[in-house]
Amino acid sequence: MYKLIALDMDGTLLRNDKTISEENLNAIKKAKDKGVKVVLSTGRPKKGIEKYLKKLDLLSNEDYCVTYNGSLVVNTGTDKVLYSKILTHNDIHYLYDLSKKLDVNIHALTYNSCISPKLSKYTEVEISINGIDFEEIDFYNLDPSAQIVKVMFVDEPDKLSKVIDNLPKEVYEKYTIVKSAPYFLEFLDKEVNKGAGVKILAESLGINQNEVICIGDAGNDIHMIKYAGLGVAMGNAFPETKKSANYITCSNEENGVAHVIDKFILNDLSFFIDDEIENTQAI
Repeated sequence: MYKLIALDMDGTLLRNDKTISEENLNAIKKAKDKGVKVVLSTGRPKKGIEKYLKKLDLLSNEDYCVTYNGSLVVNTGTDKVLYSKILTHNDIHYLYDLSKKLDVNIHALTYNSCISPKLSKYTEVEISINGIDFEEIDFYNLDPSAQIVKVMFVDEPDKLSKVIDNLPKEVYEKYTIVKSAPYFLEFLDKEVNKGAGVKILAESLGINQNEVICIGDAGNDIHMIKYAGLGVAMGNAFPETKKSANYITCSNEENGVAHVIDKFILNDLSFFIDDEIENTQAI
């Protein structure tokens, strides 16, 4: 029996218009009623998912979320931190220098805001979807007390792909690097990823790895998909994400999360016409 289901947000639980379908809402409620722990596992900060936590009734002393791609695991009701891992100011300076060398836009996230040397197109996307404050600041002038959770290269998809091709080998040795969207490339502490965050949470709750389902669509979901007893990729997932999964569900526009919950937790596919959806594959 599965006891914990970790859900990515964008491209997974959320439709393209950033809403949660009634089918997904109902399936999650039924899973909770059955005693399954439902956890949002996202690259977003907690502030960026609070309205969804409220809508899903996941704001309580018994609920948790994995945020910043595993950098922060927190109780949603008390804000008590279960796990936290941040970058150093040396990391910020190193990645800032690298961004200038590769001519790519950069920003960073603190626990409260987004900071950057300039407000670029995709930095605006970041602050808009998460509802966080922005501060324009040269990274060499950072307050010594500033806590940087993650650094991101943000640019047009074609340009970002070229940047990835030209990253020096040592960068992969220093950081966890994940692509969370075609225009977002994220740099985290080497120990940080969604899989590690979900693992820490599951173990703290006494839940075994084979009792965990993780669902995602992007590169930053691969670690948790590989960790899970049942790793699920969305029908709209990146090709490399699908390759890491045990099961491929429907897309985020086709209630893929609800399909997984009904099939593997509730064993009820009543709202689907067919027992198996055309774009899914069995384990």
